[in-house]
Amino acid sequence: MSDFKQSLSHSKYDCKYHVVFIPKRRKKVLFVSRRDELGKIFRELAQQKESEILEGSTLSDHVHMCIMIPPKYAVASVVGFIKGKSAIAMARMNGKERNFTGENFWARGYWVSTVGYELEKVKKYIQEQEEEDAKKDRF
Repeated sequence: MSDFKQSLSHSKYDCKYHVVFIPKRRKKVLFVSRRDELGKIFRELAQQKESEILEGSTLSDHVHMCIMIPPKYAVASVVGFIKGKSAIAMARMNGKERNFTGENFWARGYWVSTVGYELEKVKKYIQEQEEEDAKKDRF
């Protein structure tokens, strides 16, 4: 059993998820040009929901993250918050300052899996995905 370092007033928890989502219509050009900045944005947004990104990778056409979310938040609400607010941030980085909701950046939905006690395996998988993506870009 792992150490439960996270707690709420009446519970201790170890809730980690592997989440993957993609830009709408694979907006690769826009996404690749800003992917380094997205990591910081994702981490700041996760903190606003008392969550923590344990491992993450913004690849050329999708995002992988291993995120710890307290049980008082639904996974769907945290992922939706991160996708929505990061889309707005992306729009602002690309010159759209006013009345932009960001609805056109991320594709609807996402893939999620619970991590359980396999945290190190999931972290390694995410890191390997970034290496594989780099190999593809070289050819």
